[in-house]
Amino acid sequence: MTREIRFNAFTMNTPVHLSPGLWRHPRDRATDFTKLSHWLDLARLWERGLFDGVFLADVLGPYDVFGNSPRAAIAHGTQLPAHDPLLLVSAMAAVTEHLGFGVTVSLTYEPAFLLARRFSTLDHLTGGRIGWNIVTSYLDSAARAMGLSRQRGHDDRYAEAEHYMRAVYGLWEQSWADDAVIRDRASGLYADPARVRVIDHHSPAGAMQALHIVEPSPQRTPVLYQAGSSGAGQAFAARHAECVFVSGPSEAVIGPRVAKLREEVRAAGRRPEEVLVFALATAIVAPSRAEALDRLAEYRSYVDHEGALTLLSGWVGVDYAGYDLDQKIRYIENDAGRAAMANFSRADPSREWTVREVAEYVGIGGMGPVFAGSPADVAEAMERWIAKTDVDGFNLAHAVLPETFTDIVDFLVPELQERGLYKTAYAPGTLREKLFGAGPRLAAGHPARALAAYT
Repeated sequence: MTREIRFNAFTMNTPVHLSPGLWRHPRDRATDFTKLSHWLDLARLWERGLFDGVFLADVLGPYDVFGNSPRAAIAHGTQLPAHDPLLLVSAMAAVTEHLGFGVTVSLTYEPAFLLARRFSTLDHLTGGRIGWNIVTSYLDSAARAMGLSRQRGHDDRYAEAEHYMRAVYGLWEQSWADDAVIRDRASGLYADPARVRVIDHHSPAGAMQALHIVEPSPQRTPVLYQAGSSGAGQAFAARHAECVFVSGPSEAVIGPRVAKLREEVRAAGRRPEEVLVFALATAIVAPSRAEALDRLAEYRSYVDHEGALTLLSGWVGVDYAGYDLDQKIRYIENDAGRAAMANFSRADPSREWTVREVAEYVGIGGMGPVFAGSPADVAEAMERWIAKTDVDGFNLAHAVLPETFTDIVDFLVPELQERGLYKTAYAPGTLREKLFGAGPRLAAGHPARALAAYT
């Protein structure tokens, strides 16, 4: 059976997401990120291309590891300014019917009650098309902004996340019975108080005693995304995630991670088909291979190498400002992104990277591969990646916005459709129904459903 390739657009409410320096390109419109019309046009484009959704990244602090200062991030616009992604969703949902919205929100710095309320509201307003990318944050600058001296330890953050998930599951799945809302005009009864309960949750971080103050939404729990690839991150994803985002420069890095994740999912008592895996990639597509390679070369001439190292330093928690560009990358254990550090060190022992090579690589699309060529070239490259890594699709970053996505929609999508590898129409229903073909609620084997019995 042919596996359908799935696409998410991967971007951020910022002038520079994963291609530092490309904002200077004469055809790039990423600096229009402050304009609502910019996001509405993108949403319409992604829906025209039948993208499953847009995956909106976010950070809560500047990348200040490079040079021990935020100066480089400020100067190069490297994920700074970073505006709130959640505030874009309602407007984009209003001009689309099917596009999903996966939004990054850190559980480390927001009470579970407030996060649950916000996502339930968006689930209503989008007609059940919202997803939450669960992150625990990795920047010390974000921790300091929240009044802490530094971020918590890597594995400690995931342990805290387990307690947090029980709190939001309680609010989403347990607080209101399915039949609680009555809306009986004759009697004047809007909801049955006997069918609504207060959730009493206790954890080492504190207690929550709360009634969910949003009525049950189409999905109740938003589609759950997760991007951790460390040991603790994968174990967490196996228990909770429905969509997992992985990033790495080669099949040799990504394949073993996906295989381990699938094993963890089975060990957690869930079915493998309950989890979709999306790999980071960038696709540079043109009518011919020569045109695409010329375009890629043009894009590379705009790469900002210091901006790329600013990103890399933030991701891995190592200040590369003091490194010789020809120095080899070596794995260093810390509390930042462990999988990000492994991508260019021990994850693929057959390849040694210098600082210069990583800066050049990261300059277009971050840590994922760049597929460049004709529609047939890119379609075949994606097929090979999926065959070798067992991913289900791609989170597609952009080099030049919206040009990268326009070319994918106009050239690559029709090629994939002709090969029977891409949908020709959206499935009906909520985001969860479109992705998994079942009902709007979490799968029966998901741990949140075990908490959800209401009698």
